[in-house]
Amino acid sequence: MRNLIESQKAEVIEKEEHQGTVVMEESEESRVAKHDEEGSGEQQIWSWGAGTDGQLGTGRLQDEHLPQLLRLPSLSPAAGSICSLACGGAHVLALTSGGKVLTWGRGTSGQLGHPDTVNSPNPKFVMSLNNLFITHASAGWNHSGFVSDAGDLFTCGDGSFGQLGHGDFQSHCYPVKVSFFVDKHAEQIACGMRHSLVLVKGDEVHAFGSGKRGQLGISEEKIKLVNIPERIHGFDSVKITSIAANGDHSAALSADGILYTWGRGFGGISSAHSPQRLSTSFLFTKVAVGWNHSLVLTGGEVFMLGGNHHGVLSNPEKITPIKHLADRREVVLEKVPDLEGTGIVHIAAGAEHSAIVTEDGVIKTWGWGEHGQLGLGNTDDQTSPQEVSFGHRFRKEADTIEIYCGSGFTIVVRTSRRCSQTD
Repeated sequence: MRNLIESQKAEVIEKEEHQGTVVMEESEESRVAKHDEEGSGEQQIWSWGAGTDGQLGTGRLQDEHLPQLLRLPSLSPAAGSICSLACGGAHVLALTSGGKVLTWGRGTSGQLGHPDTVNSPNPKFVMSLNNLFITHASAGWNHSGFVSDAGDLFTCGDGSFGQLGHGDFQSHCYPVKVSFFVDKHAEQIACGMRHSLVLVKGDEVHAFGSGKRGQLGISEEKIKLVNIPERIHGFDSVKITSIAANGDHSAALSADGILYTWGRGFGGISSAHSPQRLSTSFLFTKVAVGWNHSLVLTGGEVFMLGGNHHGVLSNPEKITPIKHLADRREVVLEKVPDLEGTGIVHIAAGAEHSAIVTEDGVIKTWGWGEHGQLGLGNTDDQTSPQEVSFGHRFRKEADTIEIYCGSGFTIVVRTSRRCSQTD
């Protein structure tokens, strides 16, 4: 699994004058966490972990074991500030409050949406989407999806498993509209390793791409590949509000806090080929999916499902066995330790690492650390949450902190509440 994240280096265009390029590289002195004046900026972005494909946005092709403060792009008032990120195998999609899209990182399959197939260590606008207002995006291993305010879905990157949804197995280096959703009004997309989920208006969920482990959820029979979106029929009379995918796993949350999962099983549990409702008294507000684990948030507490030797929390006193209603397969729901009395407001999951933001603005990470993706200054694995140091504390009353995980890297976005209120 680790070998997948050790991506091959490709020839990289480093010319700052390239059309649409936004340079975010800092001087060496600026990378030191010296921000006593952090409140003066409207927004800050920090990144760390695997970086050999440019996915950290620093302009350098190397791993970073500590948080790197990026120089923010000069965005026009029309573009607004960066409001959300989507992190994939080794690339990043950034949405602005004005509906624009910037991308960076690995681009060898066309997943950056630029008219080429090279890596980009600096953020660049996706020019072909400039006339649209993009409201949602997701990044898979080597493909990307974008949803517009008109409900249209655009995909690009690797299409060899049908994960772009165009009815073929072609790859595209620029976003192409998925004709299937023209009259359906797409609202969200979630990209896994080689599959995609789409939530449309009216609470329907569709899936396409690789289905070998049941991650499409469209049939109890084994399905290898689907290149045209098919509806998942496990959500009759259920209002789905969010979807998630990573690796060969898929998940959905309902409006009343019920979690549904399908695809590759966790912790030795067999794969599920249709959505399985999690039988528990907990009501969840967010789910983050990794390759072998998921995090769920409920009432400011974080629980983890699954895991392997990276990030496994093995204190038997903290384990609560629960079961899926449909097939009664036993699943372990485990409360993340060492967080008693701490409210959690944001969660994220990479391939085999996890990250959280507390209500006090503290960032903690655990799990696989080989590329420095835990931000602790080393490459050690951690089985319990460890605080990431930024040289200063974020101010909970003035800042909004969000965290995002790619397969082997992590990004934090701090936005002043004043900035977010004016966009």
